[in-house]
Amino acid sequence: MAATILYGKDIAQDIRAELANEVEELKKQGVVPGLTVILVGDDPASHSYVRGKERGCQEVGIRSEVIRKDASISEAELLDMIHQLNGNPNVHGILVQLPLPPHISEKAVIEAIAPEKDVDGFHPLNVGNMMIGYDTLLPCTPHGIVELIKRTGTPIAGRHAVVIGRSNIVGKPVSFLLQQENATVTMCHSRTVDLAAHTRQADILVVAAGKPHLIGREHVKPGAVVIDVGVNRIETGKLVGDVKFDEVREVAGFLTPVPGGVGPMTITMLLKNTVAAARKQTAR
Repeated sequence: MAATILYGKDIAQDIRAELANEVEELKKQGVVPGLTVILVGDDPASHSYVRGKERGCQEVGIRSEVIRKDASISEAELLDMIHQLNGNPNVHGILVQLPLPPHISEKAVIEAIAPEKDVDGFHPLNVGNMMIGYDTLLPCTPHGIVELIKRTGTPIAGRHAVVIGRSNIVGKPVSFLLQQENATVTMCHSRTVDLAAHTRQADILVVAAGKPHLIGREHVKPGAVVIDVGVNRIETGKLVGDVKFDEVREVAGFLTPVPGGVGPMTITMLLKNTVAAARKQTAR
């Protein structure tokens, strides 16, 4: 049987409906969750992502603001802006859209955001809290991946999960989150010998290598949940994942498409983080 296709948009809509109810409850208490996004430069992909975030905020009732700055802004000016937002009680979440111009340190910018307002989940304090299992703001894409898996009804506890890719944004954090769900996790990467020998053991396979069509049917255990995080634009201009979709759908139990799989979940978990941040900051 062909795999059940996991359309992230459908699951994201369910979560957004839940968030809209949460936001209504907060508003009754006089709290309007607020997200401020800083967009530097004119990268077309970044502008597209930010528009998606604005639409998402509007959909669930979050107050959103986008501060657009020219690529010539200095690092000091950007850091000063972040410090001002850190002190603004009406701003519960701060997100600086990456990538940034070369003259601005992403590390300095991420570390400047107050951890309780870091709705991207990238601040070292939040990453550390995630690693040791404390309640914290989780990185959006890994959080969305785990939520996708859960909503298939597939148990994670006791299952063997294989993660391909060890980036700080996806691979490493998703491996920790899966371990916290009591999966046994194997990490694979560019130096892994005999990749298929590892992936064929996976009940859950998360592919975040950034290499188009890396994974074929020979890599996949029949019935596995396959989450394709890759977004690659090939020579024809088409967007494809790290997984050979047509091949793997004949073997897997569940499979995410590209586009339309993990992507919609990322923005939705950003909205979820913003609502969680507002709740925590106003509960003090």
